[in-house]
Amino acid sequence: MSMKGEKAVAVRTQHLARPGRRAVVVRDLANLRGPAQGTVVLPLRLYWSPPGRVFDLGKPHSLQAMYQFVLGEADNAEDLTAYLNADLLAAVWPDLFLPKGIRRAWEDYHPELRAGAAA
Repeated sequence: MSMKGEKAVAVRTQHLARPGRRAVVVRDLANLRGPAQGTVVLPLRLYWSPPGRVFDLGKPHSLQAMYQFVLGEADNAEDLTAYLNADLLAAVWPDLFLPKGIRRAWEDYHPELRAGAAA
């Protein structure tokens, strides 16, 4: 269980997010305390174009797209914790279109995601 103020720890897994880049996973889903509602504009390092695209977390396709970008491009714990929310991640996990390496990495560290997807 994560303590408030405790720094999130991320692991660079053996699974590939894409060729030449390993998937990054937080050790504790409780550290994912990103926004659960409203709108989000991702930085260029996470969403390459068009700049300034707004993701509306109240719209399922927008939420899924944002989570796919963050999971695929995050390179550190801060990117994951700033933009992902544990409850939303669990809710949308079964519907996310992710590279196999990212899905395997997250489900290896957090089997509850796999169990939720199977339900």
